[in-house]
Amino acid sequence: MNNVNPEEFSTEVNDMPLEQELTGGERGKNYQASRRSHCVTIQQTDGTTIVHHYTREDGIVIIDPDVREYFPNAEAVNNALRTLINLVSQKRK
Repeated sequence: MNNVNPEEFSTEVNDMPLEQELTGGERGKNYQASRRSHCVTIQQTDGTTIVHHYTREDGIVIIDPDVREYFPNAEAVNNALRTLINLVSQKRK
């Protein structure tokens, strides 16, 4: 962002300051909590705000993006896990 004109980012137009002090912050502090639930705030054009609170139901599993590349849907994940279960079961016998 070296070619940014600071006047374009006036606090009157944009509430986000150009620089923020992050010293003393704790990386990943809210990571586990965000994996359990999250909140989405929607600012509508008429000025009203809608807030949706989402909590993860029991049985929900989050798949990391690198794994998701190989499994496009729940059926693919379940088939792969069933195959793995069969392999583990056969090895134990």
